[in-house]
Amino acid sequence: MSGAVALPLWLEILVAALVLAGAALALLGATGLLRLPTFFERVHAPAIIATLGCWLIMHGTVLYFSVADRSLALHALLIAVFVAVTVPVMSIFLMRAALFRARQMGQDVPPSLSQPKAPPEAKDS
Repeated sequence: MSGAVALPLWLEILVAALVLAGAALALLGATGLLRLPTFFERVHAPAIIATLGCWLIMHGTVLYFSVADRSLALHALLIAVFVAVTVPVMSIFLMRAALFRARQMGQDVPPSLSQPKAPPEAKDS
């Protein structure tokens, strides 16, 4: 039976601060889903803020398990890298699908950059 490893107080405080800051940022990102008015504004809140929260929690996890196990624990880094790669890609796909749908419905959205611009009309002088 293995006992719990006693960590120095400064390390416990640092790990707790990182994990709590990450959780607070994740909560802030979730709050943005409720508070922001349009889809295009709401999609940024969890994508950007929750990713930063994930990185803060990852740093706290790596610190804790590296000291507790007396070896470098990088398993949390793999999770954070996966989140950092997949969240922006998912956000881009969601925004592109929403833009396509809004254009199909005739809503006022920015024009497509892949379509050629219409030539300017000649003025009669």
